[in-house]
Amino acid sequence: MASVTSLTDLVNQRLANALASSLPEADGVDPLLRRSDRADYQANGILALAKKNKANPRELATQVVSGIVTGDVIADVEVSGPGFLNITVADKAITSNLAARYADETGRLGVPLAAHPGTTVIDYAQPNVAKEMHVGHLRSAVIGDAVVQLLEFTGENVVRRHHIGDWGTQFGMLIQYLEEHPHELDHKDSAASEVTEASGEEAMSNLNRLYKAARVLFDSDEEFKTRARRRVVDLQAGDPATLAMWQRFVDESKIYFYSVFDKLDMDIQDPDVVGESGYNDMLAETCRLLEESGVAVRSEGALCVFFDDVKGPDGNPVPLIVQKSDGGYGYAATDLSAIRDRVFRLKSDSIIYVVDARQSLHFKMVFETARRAGWLNDQVKAHQLAFGTVLGKDGKPFKTREGETVRLVDLLDEAVERATAVVREKAEKVGLTEEEIVENGRWVGIGAVKYADLSTSAVRDYKFDLDQMVSLNGDTSVYLQYAYARIQSILRRAGDARAVAHPELELAPAERALGLHLDQFAETVLEVAAAYEPHKLAAYLYQVASLLTTFYDQCPVLKADTPEQRENRLFLVDLTARTLHQGMALLGIRTPEKL
Repeated sequence: MASVTSLTDLVNQRLANALASSLPEADGVDPLLRRSDRADYQANGILALAKKNKANPRELATQVVSGIVTGDVIADVEVSGPGFLNITVADKAITSNLAARYADETGRLGVPLAAHPGTTVIDYAQPNVAKEMHVGHLRSAVIGDAVVQLLEFTGENVVRRHHIGDWGTQFGMLIQYLEEHPHELDHKDSAASEVTEASGEEAMSNLNRLYKAARVLFDSDEEFKTRARRRVVDLQAGDPATLAMWQRFVDESKIYFYSVFDKLDMDIQDPDVVGESGYNDMLAETCRLLEESGVAVRSEGALCVFFDDVKGPDGNPVPLIVQKSDGGYGYAATDLSAIRDRVFRLKSDSIIYVVDARQSLHFKMVFETARRAGWLNDQVKAHQLAFGTVLGKDGKPFKTREGETVRLVDLLDEAVERATAVVREKAEKVGLTEEEIVENGRWVGIGAVKYADLSTSAVRDYKFDLDQMVSLNGDTSVYLQYAYARIQSILRRAGDARAVAHPELELAPAERALGLHLDQFAETVLEVAAAYEPHKLAAYLYQVASLLTTFYDQCPVLKADTPEQRENRLFLVDLTARTLHQGMALLGIRTPEKL
């Protein structure tokens, strides 16, 4: 089915035609239409047009109104203030448009697919090998996953990349310790290589224990330290036995990573995990290309890129160091090699990095270097989707009582535990089995964590407050999930009654408000995807649920005045449920049928 033209676009078209016929030079001028609390829409474009043509704006507005045909789409237009147009849409147009979205067999609710999709590489969810995931890893995963869902839904070709930290000098110490204590990473159960919560916990506890023991030995035993440093040289030289042990650390860490991502209800595929080591073979060539082109220069033995606008506290320039004076490569060489791979091999048009705002300067320098080298340009762009910090209730960076970073697993478990208690309170009333309580508790808890993150603009810090997150009141995912479940309850009670649109019916104010907002789903999704701003979709969905609450208060559904009105209201709530379900899915959040 073709996409549905939104009411905004239909009204816009009528206004643009009336403008052009009133003033031929206004052809192609934007009427500047927006939703309004004075009417359904307000158009402000006449003021600028009148000024440009030295006309009286109110007179021009009156002239434009006389050229607008009212009836099927626009019910009424009036001139207000200095020359604004207040526009009321016909009830019939609202219901007909929603009916077209409801009838979309693809289930896309009339959201169009991109006519010319590009290829976007999105770099997100980047934990470190042999290290525990903490609260700081949450935002990249949750924001990145939502942006992936949104872009894929609009038809973009998306390549996911998880740039895990799997290389570096610390592996010398770890590998040497494993060589001398070969059973440290063994699992008690031979089937433990399968990813489950238990195998993930066991893998992490083995890695943690080994890391601590190796660190103690490294700091206290000079001979071990020497052996560990030799092992780094072996690793970088590609010694097969050393690489095999390094691979064990990567594989164990993946068992753990995947168990955490599974808890987060996120789908991470192994081929998409390309860590720092995946670009090792490109590092020397990246440096050669940068040096030969003059983009990078040698300074005190190191290969550096300088920028006029990046200076240290002493006023001296701070360069991006691509290769150290001892010949070692830093993060910059890896990140620049990854850009080359993503542009020339993966053929991307856009590369999005979902990375902490504290790394903004690094990425600004990396992107500028890639532009100077000709790898990025107006056709191929890189963008850092920077995010702020997760704070505790006290407004300081989130820590445990002992002052340590919070383990991500503990935080998710507590959210699910709290949510399960909330679900259990209402379970008897809606007839949930114990199995349903546990499953719904999981979806409500994980949804609460994701929504709290996604309903805040990414670049802002936000407070992690579980009491607020699992509250049934306010801007929370639980409020939206309950709105969805409440509609499902009405549809079940409706029995054989049909949900059918009746465009001939007059709509109550609460029906109109809900209907006009539902019609904006497609334009909201496209805007949110284009700007990588999932928080605006969260705000839209919260407004859907709020308008639905008002609708319930004012418009009986099953006890409507006439059979036609009941069918029309069942159609309206069913479309609302589908919109909530689809919108929440794009944020990576499930909507249980009963709550």
